[in-house]
Amino acid sequence: MVSYLQLAHNERHPRTGSPVAKVIHNFGRADLADREALARLVASISRFLEPEQAAAAAAAGEVEVLDSRRLGGAWVLDRLWERLEIGQAIRRVAAGRRLDGEAAERIIFALAAQRALAPASKLAATRWVAERVFIEGCPGFSDDAAYRAMDFLLAALEEIAAEIFCSVAHLLNLDVDIVFGDTTSTYWEMEVAAGLAEVAGEDEDAGSLPEEQGARLFGHPKDYRDDLPQVVIAMAVTRDGIPVRCWTFPGSTGDQKIIRKVKDDLAGWNLRRLVRVADRGFASQANRAYLAKGGGHYIHAEKLRNTNAEAATALSRQGRYHAVAGNLRVREVWVPARDAGARAERFVVCHNPGQAWRDQLVRGRLVTHLEGLIDGSDTWPQRRRDELAGSL
Repeated sequence: MVSYLQLAHNERHPRTGSPVAKVIHNFGRADLADREALARLVASISRFLEPEQAAAAAAAGEVEVLDSRRLGGAWVLDRLWERLEIGQAIRRVAAGRRLDGEAAERIIFALAAQRALAPASKLAATRWVAERVFIEGCPGFSDDAAYRAMDFLLAALEEIAAEIFCSVAHLLNLDVDIVFGDTTSTYWEMEVAAGLAEVAGEDEDAGSLPEEQGARLFGHPKDYRDDLPQVVIAMAVTRDGIPVRCWTFPGSTGDQKIIRKVKDDLAGWNLRRLVRVADRGFASQANRAYLAKGGGHYIHAEKLRNTNAEAATALSRQGRYHAVAGNLRVREVWVPARDAGARAERFVVCHNPGQAWRDQLVRGRLVTHLEGLIDGSDTWPQRRRDELAGSL
């Protein structure tokens, strides 16, 4: 007995209406057919089917698909998570607190993966993990478990962050002799600060708020929305832009408190000789004195106008500039300390010849324009002169 393989489909006969098999292609004898070619054909057709449909069609009804989960994105993130030793750090810190480190680490990873792949609330994360994605070692969890894991992460964040940075610095061979720091702010579209409306209804002393409830406060944001509550976010990065650590402060926190907190937190990380770099927003005498404690080093930008007495003295000193680039000349100035026992401060005065030339042209044009406007105004009546002054 000889069997033949054919590709066919049923069509209804135009007159009788009965299904009739129509051969599309004849593959020849079954024992002589090219099995690899058939496999390629099946794979090509399966591209147009869902995975469970392809599996059911290939098994001819012998396999029942019970569940189907996404894997790719979560699997890649999980491999990066372990390569950076984030999971290892969380498990080790959790074990020291007598917690189930494996369960806490898997829940924290699941929440992080959800924020990266399908951002939503923690309640939505429980459904996402239980129904839509496959995460190794985490078949699912409750919203209460998610909140407990986040409470642990918040309480142990300093220990975990230090361990993760050490592993990342070793893995990437980071240069951490210079650390750049800066702050920004973000606000909420609401009329009251954090917790005030809720606590005021329960407790007459609305000022005794927990720190995590009172972080969203009114302040002076950098986006000029002081009518809305905000938080201040600080970040320290390496010279290559790799994050070292991030902090969140109440919206009313000043730069002086922030820069001291950053210095104290990084002091326990066993970093080598560290130079902290910040912009002119942090450049105050108190901040410089605090950063210099214990032999600390820093580089701060200073304002050209309305600057402090030491910077004004440095600008007034005469000296020769040294060219370090086509658009940059520098000179070094040491300013003696005003207080006894304090060390002298070193300033590097930078000069951009191209920018200076452009500024000079702009000033000349402004002077010419203003002279034209006020020419002959000495003979005008006082009221007209006041109107001109107001317009200028």
